[in-house]
Amino acid sequence: MSSEDDLEVKPGVTIPGWELYFTATRSGGPGGQHANKASTRVVLHWPVAQTTALTEADRRRVMRRLAGYINEEGVLLLASSETRSQYRNRQDARQRLAEKVEEALRRRKRRIETKPSRAAKRRRVEEKRRRGQKKELRKDPGSRDW
Repeated sequence: MSSEDDLEVKPGVTIPGWELYFTATRSGGPGGQHANKASTRVVLHWPVAQTTALTEADRRRVMRRLAGYINEEGVLLLASSETRSQYRNRQDARQRLAEKVEEALRRRKRRIETKPSRAAKRRRVEEKRRRGQKKELRKDPGSRDW
């Protein structure tokens, strides 16, 4: 396969085309004669455990975050049967793989814990007091303490 088969996930991360392979099967569901004889459903296979496209740390991150798509051999499987065209399903599977890998590689920002300001605390307590007064007014006038 040539370099045009390579799949660019994001700048600096490109999955070589020779690492990706496809299998085609018949699509499920209605479709009549076409669906009964044409193998348009595509399954993309990517051996993420042996890939050369990722660093060791990135490989571990992808395997952890996309564990639901990876079988016991370390091969990521992604199926596509959106269209009646095998070619378009292959393109769809490649696009979805790129999106999923990019999302898996995205580093989450750590949340910096902050304390509520004095004004925020005052507003919260004041709102609680107002809600309490509103509920107090709903009571039977004879049962009020004041």
